[in-house]
Amino acid sequence: MRTEHLDVRASDSLLSHVRAAVIVGKLGHTIVERNRLRRRLRELIRTIVLPETDALDVVVKALEPAYDASFAELRKEVEQIREKLRRARST
Repeated sequence: MRTEHLDVRASDSLLSHVRAAVIVGKLGHTIVERNRLRRRLRELIRTIVLPETDALDVVVKALEPAYDASFAELRKEVEQIREKLRRARST
């Protein structure tokens, strides 16, 4: 799955709970910017995706434009991802 700011990979897991990883590359930005983006994405994944899924491994990779995205934009995209995951799991 891909959005404007994120690239997401998901696969079924043998475990009974969700595991999530967030990858934020340097892409010419400072460590402060990377950590801020990483914290934002982890919080969104924790509050939006994790409570509604189970037995899934999710990897979220931030793309270059994600550094300039607002928290609201990232939230909207994570919600879209949640819906895509929900639809994929129900089929």
